Amino acid sequence: MVFSSTLFLLYFFPAFLLIYYLVPTRLKNGVALTASLLFYSWGGLNFLALFVASVVLNFIIIRLMDKAEGWQKRIYLILSIILNVGMLFYFKYTNFFLENFSAVKTSLGGGALTWEKVVLPIGISFFTFEKLTYTIDVYRGVNRPLRSFWDFMLYIMLFPKMIAGPIVRFHEIADQLIDRTAFDTIDHKLAGLFRFVIGLAKKTLIANVLGQEADRIFGLAPGELSMPLAWLGALAYTFQIYFDFSGYSDMAIGIGRMIGFQFPENFNNPYISRSITEFWQRWHITLGRWMRDYLYIPLGGNRVSTGRLYANLWTVFILSGFWHGAAWNFIAWGAFHGLFLVLDRLFLLRIYQRIGALSIIPTFLITVVGWVLFRAETLTGALDYLKQMFGGAITSLPYFTREFWFTLVLATVFAFMAALPRIERWELGTLAATHLTLPRAMTLTLVTAVLLILSVSYVIGNSFNPFIYFRF
Repeated sequence: MVFSSTLFLLYFFPAFLLIYYLVPTRLKNGVALTASLLFYSWGGLNFLALFVASVVLNFIIIRLMDKAEGWQKRIYLILSIILNVGMLFYFKYTNFFLENFSAVKTSLGGGALTWEKVVLPIGISFFTFEKLTYTIDVYRGVNRPLRSFWDFMLYIMLFPKMIAGPIVRFHEIADQLIDRTAFDTIDHKLAGLFRFVIGLAKKTLIANVLGQEADRIFGLAPGELSMPLAWLGALAYTFQIYFDFSGYSDMAIGIGRMIGFQFPENFNNPYISRSITEFWQRWHITLGRWMRDYLYIPLGGNRVSTGRLYANLWTVFILSGFWHGAAWNFIAWGAFHGLFLVLDRLFLLRIYQRIGALSIIPTFLITVVGWVLFRAETLTGALDYLKQMFGGAITSLPYFTREFWFTLVLATVFAFMAALPRIERWELGTLAATHLTLPRAMTLTLVTAVLLILSVSYVIGNSFNPFIYFRF
């Protein structure tokens, strides 16, 4: 079940909100947990028991770890990490390693391996990261473990953020799992609904329109691609993935606000970045912070030699690429970004500082090239596509609908308008507002109603409604 489906918009979500708001405070966590289990079971019933069992084991291990001392405490930490990483590795990477081993074996004259494909449970990457976050935060003493198993399960499986984030660290909502009355206001609920609808509009009215053409162009054989068409497909996908994923994050944050949770921001106008370093401070912010705090800093962070620092950056981003998908093109995408992070530190940042705001252009072009690696089905397919982008024939574009061109222009405006500082401040202030004046409340209500009607109409009238990050 996706947030932009008729099932969710017209049935599940309204029913959940109605019940949640009607029950007394002491039952709200129970309603949210029940809804979360139902939400997940709709698309992954076969894995629900496995996920619940994993949560139970983690809760027990962490309670034992909290009571232990010295080396015993570390043993429980390692046990929890092995359990969670092992589960992620089996489901997400078994097929990848067996496929590559089979290919090597065949190239050496042996027979190909045969095995039953392991099915990837939806949301397992985000599910795993949040269990690890809880374990490590408790081990480090950032927070005491929750006393209630049901509150712990709610933290892990809360449906707005379970499938595709944002990655919410335990300490960020630990108190809210127990008491959310401070955020149980009309202003928070209205602002949350507005945020949800903004995200829904991003997904349905922009990402889906561009995604249809991006899929068609990326599906062409290399010989059918001209240079302009290849660039157009890459641009369409560049905006599709941003408005799709940031739209989902907006919806998750909005739902959270409507029920009293304050989830962290996950995007901040990444395409106005003036370097790849800044891009990763604005794109998938919660993943970047997770990688920094749980991988980069434990590897030594900035407190190492220059060579080791560059190696650490590259390692973290190769692992980030591999986390996104078990395929060589994802590893190449991570290595590509890691390379430009190193180049930023070597000399690019100094060049960008000299050219000022114009550095947005080369940064954006680097990002577009990177998205080709991310979007292509295989690394070979990505390289073939890039060859057409930089060496294909220059011919006129085929016909595209006015809707596509209008949406592409609209996406460009929305993606870059925050390059003007005044607009960025206004945007951030509007999204973060907690106390609404009457004129602002009326404006938000009107905008919400119009966008909701347009978005739901699109969902009902169109069958194309993919969600890119479900497979991660």
